[in-house]
Amino acid sequence: MASSPAKSHFQAAAAALAAAAAGPADSMAGRTVYEQQLAQLLQDRLRLKQVQSTQAKAELKRQLLGAYADYVSGVLEGGKGAQDEVLVTVMIWRIDAGEFAGALDIAAYVLRHGLLMPDRFERTPGCLIAEEVAEGALASQKAGQPFDLDILVRTAVLTDEHDMPDEARAKLYLAIGRAELADVDEDRPGRPGQLVSAIEMLRKAIGLHDRCGGKKDLERAERLAKKHAAPGG
Repeated sequence: MASSPAKSHFQAAAAALAAAAAGPADSMAGRTVYEQQLAQLLQDRLRLKQVQSTQAKAELKRQLLGAYADYVSGVLEGGKGAQDEVLVTVMIWRIDAGEFAGALDIAAYVLRHGLLMPDRFERTPGCLIAEEVAEGALASQKAGQPFDLDILVRTAVLTDEHDMPDEARAKLYLAIGRAELADVDEDRPGRPGQLVSAIEMLRKAIGLHDRCGGKKDLERAERLAKKHAAPGG
């Protein structure tokens, strides 16, 4: 059942106040609103463990995420960077559920304040965000579905200064390159500079990881660039 506007406002305000009172070196642990959400999170993780299908897990996460929306908005509004397992878990669930814009709203806070991932995650926040968004985009593109270029560019900007394996960043550059190529063909040159950007991203991806899978994309992009640059092209 959806929360009433008054209840939503109260939850967000309580989260903002609690987060504002916790400093960057602190944790949200022990604060009532956080402990309530953490208890909910533990219950929901148990529910997810009962589901084996990755697709079904993603759908269940979409259904569960609403219970955390008010808390998250409050923390993002008032927070000072205290460690918060609920917040980082919701960020990951949003990625898994395909809610990439909402995930990046949290990611900006997580990366700005240097929040740590829970012990069960082996990757750093910057690496996880870049790689998970990239893999979501590459899966969509492989299935012939478009992926929002703005989401990919925002991810690249957010994670640009964060250390990660070259293979992880290569996936993100590859996804950006393919997104740039998505609406370009023999008859459509795209917007000014679009093919140049696609070629640059694909070259970066291949430079970081020679077996990233972008060589055929690069060949196509370079061929289209030559065609559209030619007189009458």
